[in-house]
Amino acid sequence: MEKSKIIISGILVGLLGVLLVRFGNPANMGVCVACFVRDISGGLGFHRAEVVQYLRPEVSGFIIGAFIISMFSGEFRARGGSSPLLRFLIGMAVMIGALVFLGCPLRMVLRLAAGDFNAVIGLLGFIFGIFVGVQFLKRGFSLGRSQRIHNGNGIAIPGLALVLLILVIVAPAFIFFSASGPGFARAPFLISLGAGVLIGVLVQRSRLCQIGCFRDMMLIGDSHLLYGSLAIFAAALVGNLVLGYFNPGFVDQPVAHTAGLWNFIGLAVVGLGATLLGGCPIRQTILAGEGDTDAGMTFLGLLFGAAVAHNFGLAASPAGVSQAGQAGVLLSAVFLLVVGFAFTVPQISFVRKGGVTLDR
Repeated sequence: MEKSKIIISGILVGLLGVLLVRFGNPANMGVCVACFVRDISGGLGFHRAEVVQYLRPEVSGFIIGAFIISMFSGEFRARGGSSPLLRFLIGMAVMIGALVFLGCPLRMVLRLAAGDFNAVIGLLGFIFGIFVGVQFLKRGFSLGRSQRIHNGNGIAIPGLALVLLILVIVAPAFIFFSASGPGFARAPFLISLGAGVLIGVLVQRSRLCQIGCFRDMMLIGDSHLLYGSLAIFAAALVGNLVLGYFNPGFVDQPVAHTAGLWNFIGLAVVGLGATLLGGCPIRQTILAGEGDTDAGMTFLGLLFGAAVAHNFGLAASPAGVSQAGQAGVLLSAVFLLVVGFAFTVPQISFVRKGGVTLDR
């Protein structure tokens, strides 16, 4: 039953990823958490890259869908306190890696299904990053345990999602909308929102997660989550073939570059960071919708990381990866490795006895 649920969810997510392109979203970018959060960051004016500014309704849909279904299923639970500030910073690093590759792990699967061979190199980097992260997990890595907190904390991110929807509808003067480029390519509002809500429900119920499938296979030999990713790929592949979007090769791929080394490193950073966080970007977004404030901090880190990436010239473009982007993603990798080692080494606790501090 569980296998059927995740396969069906994967098929629907894969088909929606292709159909959203058919309705107007950028090619090979029907669904991409990193790209969409980057657009939201631009729409709010956090960065001024004019071609990627739009308050994507899909992201609000992910969060609201997860919030609604978790309330009905009794799984909504406000919790937090597991290194929230550090999760914010790791979220920034993950976003920098994703914008060097030009896509989150979900877009990686959709790019593969559309014939983009650059995503194969990204996939290898992604798996490598997860492998490194799993070594930390095997040695006891932990960001700490979360605790139950007041439910008001848990509705903060769903509330933010609702505000973003209001802003995109009202379109006040201080909100930015791209007039060209990927930010201008968008499906109609209601279709985008509806697809986002459905994906939010599907991912919340099935626990779909792109890092989870490889992490669980490496840790405990469990391939359960892998069926979901394979279903996304298969459904998107069929959809692309039917609609004529399948274009195999390395060159002339939409919103992609052919710098293989940096595609590898970019998604290796994403794989490592997401493993330390406990979930890929879409999984973190869904968790934020069901009351996890630590995941909410990760979401805000993604949002802020997108602004940093564009304001400091770290984000890649179809022309390649800038020197600043190369330095930024390497520094992100070093930061994540430092976190991995720091939270894996046994901590020394101290007690005071007779006015003298002793280690225990």
